[in-house]
Amino acid sequence: MKRLVLVRHAKAVPWGYDEDFSRELTERGEGDARKVSRALMKRGVIPGLLMTSPAMRTLQTARIFAVEFDYPEKSITKNHSLYLGMTSGEFVDLIRQLDESWSSLFVFGHNPAISYHARALCRGFNGEMPTCSSVVIDFQVNHWEEISPQSGSLYQQFNPKELPVE
Repeated sequence: MKRLVLVRHAKAVPWGYDEDFSRELTERGEGDARKVSRALMKRGVIPGLLMTSPAMRTLQTARIFAVEFDYPEKSITKNHSLYLGMTSGEFVDLIRQLDESWSSLFVFGHNPAISYHARALCRGFNGEMPTCSSVVIDFQVNHWEEISPQSGSLYQQFNPKELPVE
């Protein structure tokens, strides 16, 4: 089995588009990232690889997850296409090229693309992805290259507002 966890970045400061790449997380965003990563860990959803857009808000979200999972920050992979945008087909192609040693991939990205990717890969997922929402998709395949659109099953979605206060 292969597992994909799609994470929309946590709540960020509301700057204009001129400074979009540098937008940082708010205090609430930092707390939500800790809350969601801890909930994932309690359910046994553990990263093999963390991949993120290099934008400040996604990178900060990924770093908080890394701390909670005791994942080495220097091992976080940055992919500029996750910020610039890619079609769902391009996203599937990216996943298909992953090293087989990883059984799970966490991808930190932006809306609307991250929601589109969840809908494209997961049968029956029509939900929204608010900030720091995480969608866990399981694929009943042995190799990343076997993944195709609509071939995943929703394991669970984690939304910070729906999780208990810690």
